Amino acid sequence: MFASVLSAQQNHPDLVLQGTVTGAQNHTYIEVPFKVPAGVHRISVDFSYTGRDQKTTLDLGIADPQRFRGNSGGNKSHFTIAESDATPSYLPGPIPAGEWKLLLSVPNIRPNVSASYRAEIRFNSAIEDSGFTTAALVTGKRWYRGDLHMHTAHSDGSCPSQSGHRVPCPVFFTAQSAAQRGLDFIAITDHNASSQYEAMRELQPYFDKLLLIPGREMTTFWGHFNIFGTTQYIDYRVQPGHDVNAVLRDARAHGAIASVNHADAPGGEICMGCAWEPQTPVDLSLLTSVEVINGGRTLLSSADMWNRYISQGARLIAISGSDNHDGPSAAPDATVIGLPMTVVEADELSVSAILDGIRKGRVFVDLTGSRDRIIDLDAQLASADPGSAPAKMGDEIHAPAGAVINFDVHVANCQRSSVQLFLDGRETPMLAPLKTELGTETLPFSWKSDGARHWLRAEVRDSNNSLVLISNPIYISPAVQ
Repeated sequence: MFASVLSAQQNHPDLVLQGTVTGAQNHTYIEVPFKVPAGVHRISVDFSYTGRDQKTTLDLGIADPQRFRGNSGGNKSHFTIAESDATPSYLPGPIPAGEWKLLLSVPNIRPNVSASYRAEIRFNSAIEDSGFTTAALVTGKRWYRGDLHMHTAHSDGSCPSQSGHRVPCPVFFTAQSAAQRGLDFIAITDHNASSQYEAMRELQPYFDKLLLIPGREMTTFWGHFNIFGTTQYIDYRVQPGHDVNAVLRDARAHGAIASVNHADAPGGEICMGCAWEPQTPVDLSLLTSVEVINGGRTLLSSADMWNRYISQGARLIAISGSDNHDGPSAAPDATVIGLPMTVVEADELSVSAILDGIRKGRVFVDLTGSRDRIIDLDAQLASADPGSAPAKMGDEIHAPAGAVINFDVHVANCQRSSVQLFLDGRETPMLAPLKTELGTETLPFSWKSDGARHWLRAEVRDSNNSLVLISNPIYISPAVQ
């Protein structure tokens, strides 16, 4: 019985190579040719064979039309090769069209034994373009905590060497620091780089409790934005004839989401290109989120830009990122991975589920990097049928003028705190702050609709009036006619 390690993909292979090896072929090499068409950017192979119970061993390798691309012996039954990344044992690089060869070695097969092999070849595997694992690390709906902005040696991230010198920081130390912080996921977002993906594909099996999300900081002269969820190359060069919308469209076509970074950062020579100042109008439907809080050297807020774009009709989801450039450094001025933290409700710990949770707005920002603080919202018309499902944070609720909406703010582990309510991005006397008592509770309030469009969100401040949590909004729209 042949089983594929990529059964979760639920797609048919593009090619199937099958054959039989006999005892007469012991200690020989077998080349199995196959054709790769033009336009392929990734090859994934699943290999299986019979006869293991009789000590048959078949080793695996591959060559493209020009060169040897790797050999994993008998230690892997699946591998993938793309331009930016490959399974360890194999070389990344362009995927030329033409005749490739599966390289089989026969270290052992008994004289009177025959074994059948099967190789499933997939081209442009979407699941491996979007991440480095083919299965969820954790299953079950809950809040998953992570950091969506950091840098390594593959751009301008650095950390102390063994001798204490500042050197480019290996990806491993960034991932290790995140794991030690107890994070569930990170995105490594080196500037306009994809070379980090090779290291991330190697590291993901080791970090089986920390999801590594492919990211990139698209660094232009007029603003930076992260993309998440694709390993494929995307031209970042905003210039005449190729504006920011062209970059965003390309990212979306590859299945990625885009998020504006540190929009209100200083620009010019202070931080070249850091301020969000696109030279052409941005198609807001191409953006998914905005980094409302950026860690960096100094905490930066982009709430003004967030509110402005929502007022223009966008549904941008608030996320955050540490913008760590220091790896695990403990220097006083170093940024800390996981501060601030983006918390996403998802069905499982996988790239697709985390990105889907962001798209839905099931996200809040934890500025303290805690493991247990929570804020969530839901809303329901007072006149709604009993038992009907409320709108959740990130959802839309339709309310005619005069309709009363009952809201609930759910908080956890927020003792001696206050909850500030924001209507259309501003505090208002109509919505008084709420006080927590137990710290884990539901705080109700009501609001009467005027029939217009609004959005309502909440923030938690601690007993020192320091900002702790930021929710995403519930959107209020006129009643459907």
